[in-house]
Amino acid sequence: MDFTLSHEQQLIVETVRSFVERELYPHELEVERTDRVTPELAKNIKRKALEAGLYAANMPEALGGGGLDAVSMALMERELGRASMALQMLVARPSNILQACEGEQIDEYLLPTIRGERLECLAMTEPGAGSDLRSMSTRADADGDDYVINGTKHFISHADLADYVVLFAATGEEQTARGPKKKITAFLVDKGIEGFSVRDGYHSVSHRGYHNSILEFDDCRVPASKVLGDVHCGFDVANEWLSATRLQIAAMCVGRGQRALELCTEWAANRRQFGQPIGRFQGTSFKLADMAMELKAAELMTLETAWRLDRGTMRDEDAAMAKLYATEMLARLTDDAVQIFGGMGLMDELPLERLWRDARVERIWEGTSEIQRHIISRALLRPHES
Repeated sequence: MDFTLSHEQQLIVETVRSFVERELYPHELEVERTDRVTPELAKNIKRKALEAGLYAANMPEALGGGGLDAVSMALMERELGRASMALQMLVARPSNILQACEGEQIDEYLLPTIRGERLECLAMTEPGAGSDLRSMSTRADADGDDYVINGTKHFISHADLADYVVLFAATGEEQTARGPKKKITAFLVDKGIEGFSVRDGYHSVSHRGYHNSILEFDDCRVPASKVLGDVHCGFDVANEWLSATRLQIAAMCVGRGQRALELCTEWAANRRQFGQPIGRFQGTSFKLADMAMELKAAELMTLETAWRLDRGTMRDEDAAMAKLYATEMLARLTDDAVQIFGGMGLMDELPLERLWRDARVERIWEGTSEIQRHIISRALLRPHES
């Protein structure tokens, strides 16, 4: 594996880092204290991201996207991950699920989303079905040329801003050796249609300004033309998306870890106690060494997984390992960072307390740490099953 970045990849890193520092960092404290991004600021950041060619960088160039490969996208996610989630998500990377759009769906959903004219969100999680997707109770029942949807989704990220929802719902059931199993189908559902309402979700201590919502469907009727992909094949689509999203989270966690380590290193070099910089005390210097080592391991694991994705050899357990290690690394690193800063680490004048709070959700969403360990161990044991 060649670890040398190409000239284009180095340019991507420099461009995104500059954008983040110039356009996002200055607004972080305001977002943290108000728990919102003003419409004017959101519009301005999106416009500048489009002008800089950073918008929809993950989508194929033939469709108007940036056409970046997986390694280049991991580098971009790493740099964007350094900033507040509420701000960096405005540099949208549309879900790869949308490439399953066909016919009129391409002009109605896919292309406008790539151009920044529309924004999607993904609705999978339910109050009674978190990691166990097969137990979701939201149903879409066929009725002539339509489907009638009933159910509730929650923890749906940025649904308050989205124009439409990629909804996963049960459309049938099949018998297996382990008992009945629900068949899942994905739908494109526009906000504002009859029977579909969006209300405020829960207040989270992580990622302020980046909100979750509750979606309610009450006899919501959508035409069969809104099915994304094939009927009953939504679970396959979801699995493909989840692997890519887990890699994205791993890369963002590496970026946040890098920012925290940079802050700690500067603080340890300049903060003096007992007549010398605190970085000279073993209790601090060894923490810095461990932080740097774990961060490097997470970065290498993430980039190697992206490298495999580019070659078509990435397995579910590869993405699970990267997500698991990077998120747990970030939890340890930010906790040590707060310890190095002492009382100042918990003050909102510095970004550390935000990085520490934000790190907590990474071990939960897009598959908990326990789910990742299940995926990894199952892959290890599968060849030995009789």
